[in-house]
Amino acid sequence: MGRQKPVWLPWVAGARRNERDAFGRLHQHFARLVHAVIITKVPAADAADLTQDVFLLMLSKLPTLEDDQAFPAWLLEIARNRAAKFLRDRPRAASLDEAQEGVAPDRSGWPDARKVLATLQTLPDAYGETLAMRLIEGLSGPDIAERTGLTPGSVRVNLHRGMAMLREKLGLPPKEGSDE
Repeated sequence: MGRQKPVWLPWVAGARRNERDAFGRLHQHFARLVHAVIITKVPAADAADLTQDVFLLMLSKLPTLEDDQAFPAWLLEIARNRAAKFLRDRPRAASLDEAQEGVAPDRSGWPDARKVLATLQTLPDAYGETLAMRLIEGLSGPDIAERTGLTPGSVRVNLHRGMAMLREKLGLPPKEGSDE
């Protein structure tokens, strides 16, 4: 039995034909994914604008996409490249790590959200991006798999390893009952 055709595949073809509804559906389906990738690389204040830039770039570059099935990976690569360009072109400012040194954990034992985000940005892309999709964008494991083209098992591994790395970098103990 073959894999089911992704729900978004016809939208790619429609966007290629300049159908506004198809573009809107692609945006609605993938915006949180793109935002998660962007926010693991740039300051949070810039992530929303850059997410919109990625979709405008996607629309202009869509004729160069050779395989519509590759759309999610291609779109996320556009997002990574846009974030890298933003960082190259932007004057150096104090990083979140520098600005938030010494931020105390809240009562739950977790540090301030800015410190968590800054730490998330230091993780390898596979882990940081997947964690952002889950923790910031609220996507489930199956949603992440469907939108990225990763297998559900790969998503679980990325989430598990990423969370272990995040906890370690934040100086938090491994989750109880876990082999982290």
